This record gives sequence, structure tokens and C-alpha cells, in this order.
Amino acid sequence: MGSVISQLVQHKKAVISEKKILADLQEKSGNEFPGSDYNPPDRKNWMSNLDPQKIQIGKIVWPGTHDSATDKIGIPGITRPFAQCQTLSIYDQLVIGTRVFDIRVQENRRVCHGILLTYSIDVVINDVKKFLTETKSEITILEIRTEFGHQDPPEFDKYLVSQLGELLIHQDDQLFNKTLAELLPKRVICVWMPSKSAAPKSGDPLWSGSSYLKDNWVNTDLPWTKFQSNMKYLKLQPSVSKRNFFYRVENTVTPQVNNPVVCVKPVTFRIHPYGRLFINQCFSNGCADRLQIFSEDFIDEDFIDACIGLTRARIEGKA
Repeated sequence: MGSVISQLVQHKKAVISEKKILADLQEKSGNEFPGSDYNPPDRKNWMSNLDPQKIQIGKIVWPGTHDSATDKIGIPGITRPFAQCQTLSIYDQLVIGTRVFDIRVQENRRVCHGILLTYSIDVVINDVKKFLTETKSEITILEIRTEFGHQDPPEFDKYLVSQLGELLIHQDDQLFNKTLAELLPKRVICVWMPSKSAAPKSGDPLWSGSSYLKDNWVNTDLPWTKFQSNMKYLKLQPSVSKRNFFYRVENTVTPQVNNPVVCVKPVTFRIHPYGRLFINQCFSNGCADRLQIFSEDFIDEDFIDACIGLTRARIEGKA
């Protein structure tokens, strides 16, 4: 028992120390970077407003969410705090500018986070389709995977193709050099990552996650540790102009079972305020040309504005 208490005390000290490192770095370095002062006039249509003829798909800084469809997961006030990573619906996230979604499903086509379930995947698909009927040039990336510990939903690839149909942008290595306008009227890049079923093949309507959507997830609740690992792995990537896959950085930390704070929000907010600092440090570390998908828990408009601002700076040749 004494050793357990000692470990908890040491861990608490590590959390406090790492939060201070980030706060001190932000005070020293600030949050400025090319495009950081941009305030998009219409987040719902931000891609349209940046000119679809000029936006190369590979060079967009895509604001995304982690565990995107968890706004209604579990039982409010009981199990929800342990699994909820977003408070907004998929539709509302789209309206404020989110364009990349991390959706976990289980064998009955219900969205889940671990063992906790929420609504059917139909809710997600319908939210996306509703948004796309209200806009003209916005493109979204849907990453849908079978959650760890669950079985693949039967014939789920066929379901996705039947539901999204003509909206789907087919798997294509040349996509990353194309402009948004060259893809329209198709609007959805759908990445399907089954647990055991066959992954999508070259040219399919769906995309293979192992080939086209990569990241380096570090499972920690220590914010500076995560910040540093995000930077380390990002620096190892080719620049966006030299790769034919999406690379994601997640500005999140995760509750750990052997520590007393196991609710998502108080843990992830150890790093949540430092999204702009991370972009600032990408420039300081010479790897801003590698940043592409940038995701967080409990996404907010300031985070989205930072991604849009950097995208605009790239289009204008300022970043």
C-alpha cells in the first residue's frame, strides 16, 4: 500500500511539473505563427471562402476531433465523464469548422468508446449528409474503425458505400496534389479500419487507414510528455508536399487506470489550452511544413481558427 501511495504522490508531482513547463513555455514563446491572427468570417464554409481553386488537399491543416461521436455516450453524470471526449454533435462540430472525425464502432453498428455505447452510426452519417446538403465546397474526412475489443460489423464496408454513395472520394495516391475544386462534387474521404475484415484496396471507394491515415499515439496523461512526443514524431515525417498519406497529431492526453483522476475532461485539459503553442513550436522546430491533421478533445472555435489561419497562410505562401 505504501508503494502505491508513493507512486500516486510522485505522479501528481509529475503532472504539476509538466503543466508548469507548458505554461512557462507559452509565456516565453507566445502563440503567434503565420496566420494566427486570422478570424474566419464563416466557419461553416471556411474551405469555400479560402478558394477551392487554390487549396491543395495535402496542404490543408485539417481541424479534427478525437473520439468524435461521444457527445451522448454512457449515462449522464455516472459513466459519461469516463468516456465523453466531445460535447457537440457531429453536425455541430461540422458547423463550427471541424473536418476530420474519429468514429469507433462495434459489431451492431453502434458508436462506442471502450465498453460504453451511444447512438447508431446512422446518426453520424445523417449528420454528415445534412451538413453537406447545406454547403457547396466543404470536404470532410471520416475515419471509422472497429473499437479495440469489438468485432467488425457485418458487411460494414458495403453499408458505408451504400450510405455515402456519390459523395465518396475514391482511394487515390494523386489526391494530395489535387485542389479541392478538382474533387468536387465528391465530398467525403472515408477511411475504414476493420479489426479482422479485409481492408479497402487500391482504387476502392473507401480508404485504408494503415496506408493513408497515420499517427503515433502515445498513451499518457502527462501533458509535456505528450507535447514532446507529438513534436518528435512530427519531425520524423516528410513534408506535406512529399507524402501521399494523411498524418495526424492529437493535442490530447488520456486518463490512466492506475491514477486517481480517470474522467476525461480534467485530464485532457492539462494539454487542451496549448494547441496554438504547439503550432508556434512547429515553426521554432522547423517542422511546420509537416503539420496536417490536428485534433483535440472538446474542440473549440479557437483551435479551429488556428488551423484555418495556418491553412490560409500556406495558400498565400507565408508558411
